[in-house]
Amino acid sequence: MRIAAAVLAVIVAASVLWYLGSPLFIRTYRSDALPEPSPAAASAQTSAQPDTTPPSPAGPRVIATGELQYVDAIHNGKGPVRIVDVAGQRLVRFEDVAITNAPDVHVYLSRETGGAWSEATSLYLGPLKATDGSFHYEVPATADPAMYGSVVIWCRAFHVLVTWADLRGA
Repeated sequence: MRIAAAVLAVIVAASVLWYLGSPLFIRTYRSDALPEPSPAAASAQTSAQPDTTPPSPAGPRVIATGELQYVDAIHNGKGPVRIVDVAGQRLVRFEDVAITNAPDVHVYLSRETGGAWSEATSLYLGPLKATDGSFHYEVPATADPAMYGSVVIWCRAFHVLVTWADLRGA
């Protein structure tokens, strides 16, 4: 009976250690292209403007930009983060980034800077899609990107900041 309990304890302990420690060694990669503006969206955007105004560019327009920051040896990120507008669709774009993995990692737009954030005043974008590569999150149409000062990547399991990028206007 004691041997069975000891084996069960070892299995449970190993499972917990794997859940907590494996993200530090596991890397995920994603290479998502920015969505292309549809011809209908580009023509609607152009036709809504007065005839005297030149049409806006059909490609992505950078609204804000920032760089992922170093927190400590275990929690850090590298690479640019941008808020871009693609034919009226606003996206938080991670471009060729490298982010330390952790369990239960999520992405927020924060009204604060320097890695500070509050769940009550931040906009939740979703779970981290990958630790390396290029990917994006859609910003809801009801949200004003100018209200946010940074992008925060947060580990919910340990309540710890993984990395952040302070945003500045383009």
